[in-house]
Amino acid sequence: MSESVAGAAKAPTGVAGLDEMTGGGLPYGRVTLVEGGPGAGKTVLALQTLVNGAREHGEPAIFVAFEETGRRIAANAATFGWDLDGLQDDGLFFLDAQPDPGMAPAGDVDLGGMLAALDAKVAEMGARRVVFDALDVVLAFMDGAAARRETCRLHNWLLERGLTCIITAKAPGYAGVPGMDGLGFMQFMVDCSIELSHDTVQGISQRGLRVVKFRGSRFEENQVPLVIGDSGMEVAYVPRPEGANGPVSNERLSTGIPRLDSMLSGGYLRQAGVLITGAPGTAKTTLYGAFAEAACRNGERTVWASIDSPPDELMRNLSSVGIDLASPVSDGLLSIVPARAIAGSAEIHFVAIRNHAEAHGASCVIIDPVSALAKSGNTAFSHSVIERLVDWAKGAGVTLLCTSLLDREIPETESTPLQISTLADTWIHLSYRVQGGERNRGLSVVKSRGTAHSGQVRELLLDDGGVTLADVYTAGGEVLMGTLRREQEQARRLERQRAADERERQRLRLEAETAELDARIRHLEREREYKQAEQRTVTRQDAEVDRERDAMRRERGRWRHADRDDHAGTVGDDG
Repeated sequence: MSESVAGAAKAPTGVAGLDEMTGGGLPYGRVTLVEGGPGAGKTVLALQTLVNGAREHGEPAIFVAFEETGRRIAANAATFGWDLDGLQDDGLFFLDAQPDPGMAPAGDVDLGGMLAALDAKVAEMGARRVVFDALDVVLAFMDGAAARRETCRLHNWLLERGLTCIITAKAPGYAGVPGMDGLGFMQFMVDCSIELSHDTVQGISQRGLRVVKFRGSRFEENQVPLVIGDSGMEVAYVPRPEGANGPVSNERLSTGIPRLDSMLSGGYLRQAGVLITGAPGTAKTTLYGAFAEAACRNGERTVWASIDSPPDELMRNLSSVGIDLASPVSDGLLSIVPARAIAGSAEIHFVAIRNHAEAHGASCVIIDPVSALAKSGNTAFSHSVIERLVDWAKGAGVTLLCTSLLDREIPETESTPLQISTLADTWIHLSYRVQGGERNRGLSVVKSRGTAHSGQVRELLLDDGGVTLADVYTAGGEVLMGTLRREQEQARRLERQRAADERERQRLRLEAETAELDARIRHLEREREYKQAEQRTVTRQDAEVDRERDAMRRERGRWRHADRDDHAGTVGDDG
């Protein structure tokens, strides 16, 4: 037993999605009416609820079968892995109460005897839950007034004992009860009412569940798809998060293509929803192959739902462009899930993808192509499936990557078949460009929320060495691709070569002129040294001449002094 937001006691059903729709389960100790057509899952829902109560919450249960025998019901449910044989020892009891179809009532028919027997069994087992499966079958033996009287008796009996009860019945139009339209009058008596539907749309089976009423509790009022799988019933309900969708990350995941990482300022944001659109053959799968290889190389556990290509074929095709998926598959990091779109409804694919991703512990999920979910029979339901898929990924912190086929090739006018472009955080569009008589692939980032991104149209190149994006070449306002781009690249290479040759010639000329100037400088330096040497020689010679002249002047001076002395001596003698 659990408590709802409002405080009303709830009995968990164990049906994935249904407990979330009802805020914890069915009303505890009260009556729930489940109506539906053939194959809608009424018995599965009721039995799964009893199994969950007995196995997970220790609440013994009684299953009263008015249409099929308990043995047949247990045999039909054997594939769900519920271990009914083990539960029947002390946790689950089947009471066969099928009326004889050839019986002709003689007088009033009532449920008193059956309820008396149930009283004893409830006391013996300590039962807390009970199911009356196909109650309308026994009521068909009563007229309208008697059917209402016995139904009221049953309802009061259940309330007095506080049993959590599920009553299943055929939907209006299937009951065949005289004077009654199914058990419509019970809608006003019970505390919870659930409608199951099972329709075929263009050959595709579509099941749905709607909670009509739930007294004292908040619940999801809209119809929600359901599937019956290997473990029983699952309701494809993902609660819309209130406020934030969980932790927001600024971490980047590489696209596996370095130049695309640059266009996206580092790659895809973790936990983002990424959409790649384009016509067939534009390399949508190849881009996600590059991502998957890079993600697994970095330890990211990844699930790839390949809707239209078998795993072996997918790995072979991508290996031709240098993408190795076989290694991460063998390492257990990558799980490729084959899922042919024609194999079931969009709801079946959604539940299968979600369950597989959770079982694998995946942080990245690739769906290729998600547009296949909109094939015949799924058109009216596929958009809601994608919305729930995106909501689930956001809440679980999973990076969701989808491809989608488009018929047109102009991103500005594109409208995805499932109208999911508005849900995607990053939208990359691939297109063909026919130029110069050839078809080439182009890539552009239409949008990428929360990050700067390039607005250029880049040519996508594929070869056995890998995937890359070419440089942008334009002429006359057009992006050149293929041969025209290669011609432009060749022209630019030749222009660069001519410029390089011209620079080389200019370098050689300058080197020659420099060498000539260096030679002239060396010659002038030698000439200057010679002149300086001559100048030093002349300076020495001038100095020697000056010294000789000075010496001669001094010598003449001495002579003159000697002559004066001699002359003075002679005059004295005469006197």
